Amino acid sequence: MFIEVLILIISLIALIYSADKFVFGAAAIARNYGIAPMIIGLTIVAMGSSAPEMVVAATASLQGAPDTAIGNAIGSNITNIALVLGLTALCKPLAVSSLTLKRELPILLIVTFIASYMLFDLNFSFIEGLLLMVGFLVFIISLLMVSIKQVKHHKIEDPMITEAQSEIPENVNNLVALAWLVFGLVLLPLSANYLVESATVIAKALGMSDLVIGLTIIAIGTSLPELAASVVSIIKKEDDLALGNIIGSNIFNILAVLALPGLIAPGVVDSEVASRDVPYMMALTILLFALCFSRSGHFRITRVKGGVIFIGFIVYQYLIFT
Repeated sequence: MFIEVLILIISLIALIYSADKFVFGAAAIARNYGIAPMIIGLTIVAMGSSAPEMVVAATASLQGAPDTAIGNAIGSNITNIALVLGLTALCKPLAVSSLTLKRELPILLIVTFIASYMLFDLNFSFIEGLLLMVGFLVFIISLLMVSIKQVKHHKIEDPMITEAQSEIPENVNNLVALAWLVFGLVLLPLSANYLVESATVIAKALGMSDLVIGLTIIAIGTSLPELAASVVSIIKKEDDLALGNIIGSNIFNILAVLALPGLIAPGVVDSEVASRDVPYMMALTILLFALCFSRSGHFRITRVKGGVIFIGFIVYQYLIFT
């Protein structure tokens, strides 16, 4: 068991590191070939934090464990809101922009509702997975079109776009960028494979289901990039980024990550998904939207609200293990 836990930790670190280097190499090559920084920022860089979840979901599905992949997507969304955002708001109250409330949170609510509806019948079909992936492509294209329109009309740029552009590497030799890209491409699936295998062994030894291992160990582990991004954002006093990273990641998790088990291994879903996990994810997303408002008319997530959200994470862990 000790060896399996060690493999799990090492593979998780390798997964996150390789995802970062893959994004670095891909973004550098794209920039060197003249692709606009905005496009790189909104596609390659923006998807970087969800890359671990995507690779794990694909690997688990290919290994015949779609419940692990589904659990990873749902568990990551619950973890992002209840653990990451809860802890972030406890450290520092977050101001929420009207743009976030008007555009990003409603999209998250809609896609969460759609995914919940798809999973309630406990059968996740290829068509449903395809619809989610098409929705992901539509979301990316729409985001690009809105952003390009803002720039053309000289409107104030979304801080999320500015931050994504600032993370694009400059003056990186093509050979170096290609080396990091290949390194990421090789290590990503390799580390994901070891992560899923070790997690499965640990789960069986502890009497846990594939779903639970995806909802807990893997979901919390693959949410570490979001936690790191949120901590950096509050240090920089960029509240919009802290919340925006979480909302963006959750949208990606539903549309791109959750789509993969449907596309690769469609079929019957664990009954706990409909009775416990999907309703909890939906409730937390609605709660997040509600907590962004305040009586004073300002849009803020206070420390008290952060505490409420974080308690939601503890309650969820209790529900899983009882």
